Amino acid sequence: MNPFPYSDTNKRYHTQSYYLKKRFGCKVMKISLNCGFTCPNIDGTKGYGGCTYCLEGSGEFAGSPVMTVTEQFEAVKRQMNKKWHEGLYIPYFQAGTNTYCSAEKVRSMTEEALWLENIVGIAISTRPDCISDSVLDVLDELNKRTYLTVELGLQTVHDKTAAMINRCHTYADFLRCCDRLFARNINVCVHLINGLPGESFEMMLKSAEEMAKLPLHSIKLHLLHILRGTAMGEQYLRGEITPLTLEEYVHIVCEQIKLFPPELIIQRVTGDGGRDVLLAPDWSLKKFTVMNEIDKTFAREDSYQGINCKK
Repeated sequence: MNPFPYSDTNKRYHTQSYYLKKRFGCKVMKISLNCGFTCPNIDGTKGYGGCTYCLEGSGEFAGSPVMTVTEQFEAVKRQMNKKWHEGLYIPYFQAGTNTYCSAEKVRSMTEEALWLENIVGIAISTRPDCISDSVLDVLDELNKRTYLTVELGLQTVHDKTAAMINRCHTYADFLRCCDRLFARNINVCVHLINGLPGESFEMMLKSAEEMAKLPLHSIKLHLLHILRGTAMGEQYLRGEITPLTLEEYVHIVCEQIKLFPPELIIQRVTGDGGRDVLLAPDWSLKKFTVMNEIDKTFAREDSYQGINCKK
């Protein structure tokens, strides 16, 4: 019998699918959108080249920025409906830094999304150093109208690692941003990446442990994908980076999840890398294998999310 309370399957962690189904009563799908945003560590405001692992900005599976929000939404929805024939939707402003703009731009793109059919919420991906006071006011208004989640790319709590990968912001910047969002009761989802160069098992657990202390809504755990055409890809080809093995990754993720409070929603336990540009690790292409190995590890150990939580 599964001892974890936030599950109606064999999952021993609090999945996004479970949470949304419980909240809205049916399948809820996120529709990734691309509004053509850049980042301050790409355009020269803070740096150039972007994060060393990033290929032409985040959101490679989002829509096309030459299309409107509505056009992108309908195009991506048609593709998703080939697998899931009915449900509700959350427009996900994913590509680039989606608050790196004026408050008017944020209001315009989200207002268009709110008028789409069968919408139950909005998700906005951004950086912790790119939410101005005026944009925060717009997010506050939006939060009062719909189920809003602001997704913050942190990747690591370790500033030395962040500097090495050209993040161009600090952990202190992240904490200040969280405090401002928490003060408005806005849901925060944090992204962490496991396998960043130079990070030990203990360092990755430390990132998870620090996140467990915060009143987060949800979290995404990503595997480092090393992509052709990136600065990190060149490091890998020179033999300077060793990617995690499947066994190492599964162990890290399970130990991190054990630290999280049971109510924290785990939106992701791995990630997708474009098959045509992926250099390593090859095993990451088998996403369901990764997820199954995590499930099997929890079952074998008879453990689950929160069993080592210190809160």
